[in-house]
This record gives sequence, C-alpha cells and structure tokens, in this order.
Amino acid sequence: MVERRLIVLVVALAGWSAAIVWKLASLQVSHHQEYAQKARRNQEIPRVLPAPRGSIYDRNGQPLAMSLPTESVTVNPLKLPDLGVAADLLEPVLHLENTGLYEKLKQAYENGRGYLVVKRQITAEEAESVRALPVDWIDIESASQRHYPKGKLAAHVLGGVDHAESGNAGVELELNELLHGEPGEELLLTDVKRRGIASRQSTEPKPGTPITLSIDERLQFVAERQLADAVESHGAVSGSVVVMNPQTGDVLALASYPAFDPNEPPEARGDGQRENHATSVPFEPGSVFKVITLSAALETTSLRPESPIDCGRGEITLFGRTIHEAHGGYGVMPMAQVLIHSSNVGAIRVGMRVGQQNLYEYVRRFGFGTPTGIPLPGESRGKVHKISRWTATSLASISMGQEVSVTTMQIAQAVSVIANGGLLVKPRLVLKRGNQTVPPEPPTRVIKPETAFTMRQMMEGVVMPGGTGYPEARLAGYSTAGKTGSAQIYDFKTKHYTHNYNGSFAGMAPLTNPAIVVVVTLNGTHGDGGYGGRAAAPVFNAVATEALRLGDVPRDLPDDPGKTQVAEQAQPASDLSIAGLGAGPNILEDADEGEKPAEAAIGAPVPGPKVPNFQGMTMRDVLAEAASRGLTILPDGSGVAKVQYPPAGAFLRQGERIRVRFAR
Repeated sequence: MVERRLIVLVVALAGWSAAIVWKLASLQVSHHQEYAQKARRNQEIPRVLPAPRGSIYDRNGQPLAMSLPTESVTVNPLKLPDLGVAADLLEPVLHLENTGLYEKLKQAYENGRGYLVVKRQITAEEAESVRALPVDWIDIESASQRHYPKGKLAAHVLGGVDHAESGNAGVELELNELLHGEPGEELLLTDVKRRGIASRQSTEPKPGTPITLSIDERLQFVAERQLADAVESHGAVSGSVVVMNPQTGDVLALASYPAFDPNEPPEARGDGQRENHATSVPFEPGSVFKVITLSAALETTSLRPESPIDCGRGEITLFGRTIHEAHGGYGVMPMAQVLIHSSNVGAIRVGMRVGQQNLYEYVRRFGFGTPTGIPLPGESRGKVHKISRWTATSLASISMGQEVSVTTMQIAQAVSVIANGGLLVKPRLVLKRGNQTVPPEPPTRVIKPETAFTMRQMMEGVVMPGGTGYPEARLAGYSTAGKTGSAQIYDFKTKHYTHNYNGSFAGMAPLTNPAIVVVVTLNGTHGDGGYGGRAAAPVFNAVATEALRLGDVPRDLPDDPGKTQVAEQAQPASDLSIAGLGAGPNILEDADEGEKPAEAAIGAPVPGPKVPNFQGMTMRDVLAEAASRGLTILPDGSGVAKVQYPPAGAFLRQGERIRVRFAR
C-alpha cells in the first residue's frame, strides 16, 4: 500500500515536473519572442521627441525667434489616487492658485482622458519642487519654448506659435512645415510603478530648417518707433511702413501698428493687434495713385512733363458729378505740376487722355489687384474692378486714386518700378532657407526706362519748395522723390466720404540710382495735421535717412541742407518750372488732401542758363558740351542720351544740375 502511494506520488511529481519543464520550454523557447515583446510593451513607453524648431534670423544674423528647452508637468487623471488631494498638492507647488485645477482633473477623469498637462514651461525651481514630492503619479516631460528675444519687434512678420510650437501667424505659419522639422521617438523603460528607469532612442528627431529674413532689425526698430509715434500723435487708428530695395525686392523693414508681443499667450492679445496692416488691410490710396495715371500717360499718349493741362477753375463736372480741388483752381499748367500740386482736375484730364483700357492695363501692370506673393499669410489682393463694372465716372475716380483699394506693400512694389527703371520686382522676405540662398525672382518689364526716369524727375518736384511733401519729406544730403496722399475714408453706411483720411507718403532716394523705397500709411487720421504731407512724410524722412545710413549709401547733395534750402527758396517755386508756362501759384496745395506746403519765397527769380538739347548724343559728347557751358550733368545708364531733365530750352536755377538718361 505504501509502495503504491509512493509510486503515485513519484508519478505525480514527475508529471508536475514535466509540465513545468514543458511550460518553461514553451515560455523560453517556443513562445519566447512573443512573451518578450509583450513584456517590453508593458515595461517600455514610447515618447515623442519633438524636433527643435528652426530659428529665424534677420539679414545680419541677429536672432528674431528661437526655441529654448523647457519642461511641462503632466498627469494621468485615470490613475490618480484622489483628485482633490492631487489638486491641493500641485497648485501651490506650481503656483496655480485659483486656476480650478480640481475641475480640470475631474472633467478629464469623467471624459476618460488619460493625459492632462497641468502646467507648461515650468521654471527650474518648480521642476525641483515637483521632483521632491513623495508621489509616483506625476510626470515631467521635456519640451521646448518658442522665444522672441526682441519682444514686439517685427511681430507681424514673425507671427507666433501655439503650445505645440506649430505656427499660427506670420512667417511661423507660412513656413511652418520648413521650420517645424520631424519629431523623433524614444522608448522609456519603467518599473512596476511605471517610473522611468532608462531610455533608448528609436528615431532621431530632425531639426527644423533655420530661416534668414531680409529684414534689418535696426531699421525695423526705427520704422516701428516712428510709426507708433505718428499714429499716436495724429490720432490715427492704425498704420504701416514698408522699406524695400527696389533693385532686388528685399523687404528691409515691415512695420504694422498696433503691435503685439508674440511671447505672450494669444488670449492676452487685444483685438486687431495681429492684423498686418502692410499686407492684409487694403485702403483707398488717393493721390499717391496719380503716379500710376501719369506713368500710363507717358507710355500711351503724347503727353510730356511740359505738356499744358487745363485744370480750369478748380472743378470739373462729369455725368452730373462735380469734383473739386481742395483750394481753388490752377488754370493751365504743365503736367509735371499736376503731380506737384496733386490736382484732381488735372489728374482726371490726364486720365481721360489715357482712356479706360490703357489705365486699367497699367494699373494691373503695376501689380494692383494681385497679391505681391510675399510669404505672409492673409495677403490681400486689394480691389481693382474690371472695366465691365466701371461706372460713367470710374475713370475720373481711379485717375485720382478712388474706387480702388491697395496695400502698403503693393504701393512699395509699384513705386519700385519707377525707382529701378521700369521693372516689377517681387518682394523678397526670405533670404536663406538653411544655408541655401533664395534668389530673387526674375522681374517683368512694366514701363520703358525713359518713362521711369521722367517720373522720378517729376516726383522730385513733390519734395522741392512748393511741393506737397516739402519740407517734411526732403532728405538731408540725398536727392529725393515721392508723392503724398490723403484719401478721404468712405463710409459705406452713409455712402459718403468722411473727414477722416488715409494719410500716406511714398518716396525713394537717391534719384540717380535709388537704393531704397519707403512707403508710409496712417489709417484714420483727422484734421489738418493728418494729411499725408504732414503726418506720413516725417516718418518717411526719419526711416529713409536711417535706411540710407545703414546701407552706407553715398550722399549726392551737399551735407548742409540749410544752405541748400535757403538757396532754393530764393528761386522759382519748383524744379519742374517749364519755360513759357510759369511755375504756378507760390502756395501749392494737394487738391484732394487740402495739404498746404511751405510757401515759396516771393520775388522775381533771376533766370539761369538755358538747357541745351542733348538728345541722341553720346555720354562723352554730352559731358564735353556741358563742360564747355559750365553745366553739371548727372548721367544715368549708358549709350546715347534718350531723356533729359529739365528739358531743352528750360532755364536752370543757380546750382541746378541736368539729369540725362542714356540707353542703347
């Protein structure tokens, strides 16, 4: 009996041992890979390794946006021992008083959420305090924080990012895919309490591509400061400034007001602060647009700067609509002085000579009605109606800058056409992507070089004594050209123009070979001080002066502007006085703006030498002829003389130079 029991026990033990051996063999041999993978899945937690976001630099390598390492505190609400205790423990440590953390934890728990960020971007002291807590249900995750070291500087260009460092405005949004990079992954080995023991990287993150902008932070600072001062001092609602290299299209500064700090969370930003008024908010340009009308006239008609234009007694009636000058009539005067006086009637007369089809074509050629393509989100194309939608008086309105809407950036692009000899260049905001230079896009021909040259000379009269931009826009040491504008703002509710204005000034310098174009717009100015010549022109002066200094552009006028201005005021009221047609009134005003420029000195001017005709002559012959007569020539281009200003037969002022455009 005993032996039988012993045998049964031995058999049972043998069978049990065999089962154990079989199970061990199954676990260790047959199913080893399967169970090892299960164990690894239970012990290892995959974690995303965010890719460092690419930095953004200005053209000189100064950082404008960068990502800094930071940490965040997270919990799994489904595994918390007690929601109330967790909230009471974390709030004082993370300085979350009165944040309603308990309600957030409760809501996440009830919704079955197993992950909640308690606080992002904690300080080093907060991280140390959290790690010292005697609990195992808190996680500290490594992350990065986008930082804008210059604060509000270039905020509308840079934009911002959300909590996941994904762009939500500006360059950060437009080039988000390039800046964002590709995240990696690591596997975190944990103990039975899911605490991290070690980690191994499975996929390496790929950093985002750094971006170098065309912006110069030094000039950007000046533009933003001058713009803010002008908006506040003239009671404007908003404003913008664009500084552009007309040869390459490089945007050297782009300022918009009001501003915001991209370091602050979105909820802290006020309404309208993030609107980029330079690219996204169109407006009626007013008299600045007369530059386009006169350019089209030089291209498509026989009109020249000296051509007489009948501006009548200060009003014109078309199809029952009467359009007035702001301050009386100018009678008959040269087309050049239509621009200097900013005569509405004169611009309309010129527009009638151009005609609907030609004017529409040149408005579009200059880039209006089409986005410039600058890499910023939300760029407006403005408004240019097709001819089929024009009314009987649309030709008159568009000739003087009404019934169209434009952006400050579009004006800068259009004025650059005149500055660079007739080519439409696309604004370039990005100079480099990583180490790869972004070349300028090929320009397109808009007007003939001689047309651009002539327009520059006419626009110079705007900043000379008697012009609507004098003396505010006149630069010390540099020949300057520009155009004022003060378009009345249209009220769509009352369907009438108000007494608030979009005051603007667009200009360039130096004239022989313009290195910069600066456009200033102040939206919603009011009163006499809100006109373009008084409100926007001083901003142009300050910004252009700094741009020329930073660009080390050689001066082309005497360094002492005081002596130059005194000498000029003793001469005729305008550089563009045409022999036989007179200089017009001594006190000139911008017709649609009511601008009152500085008075020209009253008195009989002493005529200087008569300008010879250089047409068709080589540069050598022109210089020899001028030297023999004691005249000073400012040559532009090469080949034979095509355009000269002042024209042949005009009388020079004392010290005045003759500009001659050469072409082959």
